[in-house]
Amino acid sequence: MSIQVGDHAPDFSLVGLGEGGPEVVTLSKITGEQNILILFVPMAFTGVCTQEFCDISAGLGAYSDLNCKVLGISGDNPFAQAAWAEKEGISLQLLSDYDHKATESYGIAYDQFLPEKNLIMGGVPKRSAFLIDKSGVVQYAQVNDSPGDLPDFEAIKARLGELS
Repeated sequence: MSIQVGDHAPDFSLVGLGEGGPEVVTLSKITGEQNILILFVPMAFTGVCTQEFCDISAGLGAYSDLNCKVLGISGDNPFAQAAWAEKEGISLQLLSDYDHKATESYGIAYDQFLPEKNLIMGGVPKRSAFLIDKSGVVQYAQVNDSPGDLPDFEAIKARLGELS
């Protein structure tokens, strides 16, 4: 079962590529500074994931204005994520859940990802959104079983407005 509103967000330490190279981001170390929107996507270089993160990147200012940091997470390695971000102009912070531990702790892993298209990899994260407040409590949770369905970003922004 996935994490629900009111649950304490499971901690994780994931690698992303910063300006100085690989860096570890630990959720518990950044909780308290501002609200955090965690967006899990199945994988880099795919149409819907690219659309989602490009759209979010274009609107990052709106999240910043609502005192919210946005993190994008996929199971891709951080170097693949960096190549994807550079190619597509993705500017939100990307984190690699290469071993799928965060995906598993949030309860959002596919048993098989798109087996009808011969993509039978297990552990791939479902497209999901978790809004975590400054206390580390989940204030919004959406897990989409269909990889083509995007989170309800208007509902997320409305909840952020209530938290401000």
